[in-house]
Amino acid sequence: MKDVERKLLDSIDTHLLDILQREVQISNAEIARRVNLSPPATHTRIKRLESEGFIDKQVAILNQEKLGFDLLCYVFMSTNIHQAKELEALENALKTMTEILECHCLTGEYDYLLKVVIRDRKELDRFIRKLNRLGISRIQTNLSLREIKYSTVLPISEDEQ
Repeated sequence: MKDVERKLLDSIDTHLLDILQREVQISNAEIARRVNLSPPATHTRIKRLESEGFIDKQVAILNQEKLGFDLLCYVFMSTNIHQAKELEALENALKTMTEILECHCLTGEYDYLLKVVIRDRKELDRFIRKLNRLGISRIQTNLSLREIKYSTVLPISEDEQ
């Protein structure tokens, strides 16, 4: 993170962000203790980081399996759509599909990569049929057998680099 954005952040800001991305439910007083600031100064900095867009949102990450979502799929898609309005309509449709956790526009062999969570094979079949109705020319679905690593932590801490 050594770009222009980094110049806007001092070491305390970076430390705050690192703490928050690892332990969002930690108290403001504990964060202040860890960064050697007063609680009001810490709160002010965190609010500034939020308003400047360094913190997108704070959420709870749920356990997929405990909630019955047994299939995690990676879907590679290609389309023959090349007109801006039609691509925008396709992407807007993808954004509304609750099964899709992530959607990325790609370079290379496929146009899109979707990370999809599904309860079972029947739901997967319905989901793929829904994609086909959007004018997708090619779909390749890969099922995740097990998760080796999952993290939402960005390597912003100086001691990690």
